[in-house]
Amino acid sequence: MAKGRKGSLDYLREQLEELERAGTALHPRVLERQQAARTRFDGRDVINLASNNYLGLAAHPKLKEAAAKAAMDYGAGSGAVRTIAGTMTLHRELERRFADFKGAEDALMFQSGFTANSGTVAAILTKQDVIVSDQLNHASIIDGARLSRAEIKVFPHKDAAGADRLLQETKSSGRRQLLITDGVFSMDGDIAPLPDLVDVAEKHGAIMMIDDAHASGVLGPGGKGTVGHFALDPRRVDIQVGTLSKAIGVMGGFIAGPTHLIQWLVNRGRPFLFSTSAPPAVAAACIAALDVIRDEPERIERLWGNTNLFKKGLHDLGFDTGTSETPITPVIAGEETKAVELSRLLWEEGVFTPAIVFPTVAKGQARVRTIVTADHTEEDLREALEAFGLVGRKLGLI
Repeated sequence: MAKGRKGSLDYLREQLEELERAGTALHPRVLERQQAARTRFDGRDVINLASNNYLGLAAHPKLKEAAAKAAMDYGAGSGAVRTIAGTMTLHRELERRFADFKGAEDALMFQSGFTANSGTVAAILTKQDVIVSDQLNHASIIDGARLSRAEIKVFPHKDAAGADRLLQETKSSGRRQLLITDGVFSMDGDIAPLPDLVDVAEKHGAIMMIDDAHASGVLGPGGKGTVGHFALDPRRVDIQVGTLSKAIGVMGGFIAGPTHLIQWLVNRGRPFLFSTSAPPAVAAACIAALDVIRDEPERIERLWGNTNLFKKGLHDLGFDTGTSETPITPVIAGEETKAVELSRLLWEEGVFTPAIVFPTVAKGQARVRTIVTADHTEEDLREALEAFGLVGRKLGLI
């Protein structure tokens, strides 16, 4: 194989070698069966505590049936971007359903939750504006903020008073302000103080935006998210962002909000404008997922029953699970090498939960991130806890 010219990308090889020496290079495991509570990765049958498949919908029979039928009726792909020839009846039906799910006037489907966040923030602000963002907001929010070229101000995690001060300090005539937060924070599993943040946004006339990726289908009555969890009027939150790849079990993202916001994004949301629309099978499966969430509320009940059982087990063993309030439960090891070893030894015991290290989390806060689902059985979780106890004692974590 021909080599690249000397020195052109050699620096990347050197940096990868540094990651390997530190034990923090990523080598994703390969799933060999359907995403499930017990499945097979890299030739090993394991209890899966790594996926975002909260409600177990990724392989639900109704979703598979809807996807197969849509592929037969509409084809494998859409063949165009939405604004040219790629808007299908299934896309619009899904958007209407999601708007209703979120209590919004309208909704728009994006290719992923990441592009929904980054594309929206970049589309609605300019370099004259300001973004006030939680310290632990998702990378897609950070990227969108940078793309917008607006001034970025970061407030301490979950500190509504800090957000209030920053909005006051940056207020000036003609300058738009955006207050943005995750609903559930993906690495710690804690919940944003949304009522306080909404009050602050209204006080300053700021746009209020929430990324509800890990809350949609999980929090609130019927899984409607953080807004529903706090019984807020959805109209008080200007922009609700979500993903179709976590509790919904498929792929894609969405924005829910007022009709004029959605129409603006149709005209100026760059990921929407310049990416081929989702395949028919994806849209149909997402619609089926909303049906299942409505018709099988016991899935959310099981999710929370499993969450409470597993959290209590980890606490009883003596693990540090941080500030988690949701099915995302980190087990904090501290040093990166210890988190990597914790993940490796759990794998050997038949439990899959990858290590999360810097820069995804702060130095000294390395952990494995566990996520239980509605499809885990009590036997699954007690077996996993037994493995955690064995490995935790071996590593001196408990």
